[in-house]
Amino acid sequence: MARTIDIGAVRNIGIMAHIDAGKTTTTERILFFTGVSHKLGNVDSGNTQMDWMAQEQERGITITSAATTCFWDGRQINIIDTPGHVDFTVEVERSLRVLDGGVVVFCAVGGVQPQSETVWRQANRYRVPRIAFVNKMDRTGADFWRVVGQIRGRLRAHAVPIQIPLGREAGFRGVIDLITMKALTWSNEPGDHGFTVDEIPHDYAEAARKARVEMLDAVADFDDDVMERYLEGEEPTIDQVVTLLRKATVANQIVPVVCGTAFRNRGVQPLLDAIVRYLPSPADLPPVQGVEPYKSNGHVVEEERAATDEQPFAGLAFKLMNDPYVGQLTFVRVYSGVLEAGSYLLNPGQDKRERAVRLYRIHANKREEVKDVRAGDIVGVVGFKSTVTGDTVCDADHPILLESVKFPEPVVEVALEAESKNDTDKLFASLRRLALEDPTFRFKIHEETGQTIVSGMGELHLEILVDRMLR
Repeated sequence: MARTIDIGAVRNIGIMAHIDAGKTTTTERILFFTGVSHKLGNVDSGNTQMDWMAQEQERGITITSAATTCFWDGRQINIIDTPGHVDFTVEVERSLRVLDGGVVVFCAVGGVQPQSETVWRQANRYRVPRIAFVNKMDRTGADFWRVVGQIRGRLRAHAVPIQIPLGREAGFRGVIDLITMKALTWSNEPGDHGFTVDEIPHDYAEAARKARVEMLDAVADFDDDVMERYLEGEEPTIDQVVTLLRKATVANQIVPVVCGTAFRNRGVQPLLDAIVRYLPSPADLPPVQGVEPYKSNGHVVEEERAATDEQPFAGLAFKLMNDPYVGQLTFVRVYSGVLEAGSYLLNPGQDKRERAVRLYRIHANKREEVKDVRAGDIVGVVGFKSTVTGDTVCDADHPILLESVKFPEPVVEVALEAESKNDTDKLFASLRRLALEDPTFRFKIHEETGQTIVSGMGELHLEILVDRMLR
């Protein structure tokens, strides 16, 4: 089957933040405005699509990264919504390893918080281009410029606002687009989620002009001709500004900053525009690097795969999930080539053959079976027996071993006991399955006491895992 979406129109992005900054609400609004869902899910009501686990809905937090696909302006956006709680940092780590771009959500009141710094460092490690979304602009105490200052100071990022807020706190009604120099205003009418494009109000004209000059100063640096004309007093065109913003963002030189309030449905459509305009497609990034796994002469032979369908297949397994309907589902990021359902692959790290029996596009906990997947896709595979998180799968005739995923060591241990001897086998079966899904979860038998000791990233982490076993 031929490719239906050009690889240049694909965006693989993660949405990440400190807990309670509004990641899941932002993702829910993205799904609503792109037509994937037809009702607005709410974290407080426990009816979001991305937080589908019972434990997530009860606690109002994201525990496991969830994948979905939507379309905006002719582009395919593959989204992974990641947890914000530090106990589940493994979910962010493995997602960032396979993503091409990210949206980092900041609370307009809380600003840069501890887990914001953690996910920022993780994104730096994998050189992931990002957009910053300052959320909750309608909250009392919201301060857009303070958050921008914290991103620059505490995260040492070159944050460049491409919008500024129109109104503040309860009076927040929209944004001023610094590229087109227009005001986007949302209605207060229930059910009316559209916005009007107007001239900038007189009392915001000077603030918008200053912010635009700052933005143009930042982007003009990336083109000598534009810079020369700009210094002579000629402003770049809208198309030139968009092109330079994209170039600088993909190169990880700047972080465009947008704002809004996802809960009130304001600022989400311009955020989607920013995602498709400024974040990279798989084709915008350098070829993925790996090594030839079977060279035995002591020399490391480097290999690479460009993000095209014509290259030999190469992918990375970044997550295992036990699905009640299809069994073990292995999430794979496809870096190059084409994978067809039923085909055989090589896992070079374990020197094992694997068969991709069935392929699924994933929407949270729902699946859509497909016949093939191509470079740039994220897919759920059923049929792998030995492959675990961080393993490479590739064409057996063209082996390549990609960089794996590094996970932190567990920090908390507790003893666990089955209620009766009859439940012991069930307990260990559950522990083995959970340890496969979550590389930061370990279990062992204590040599002296004979107790079963489980270890993880924190008390909440272990509490959730025990709750999953009980259910």
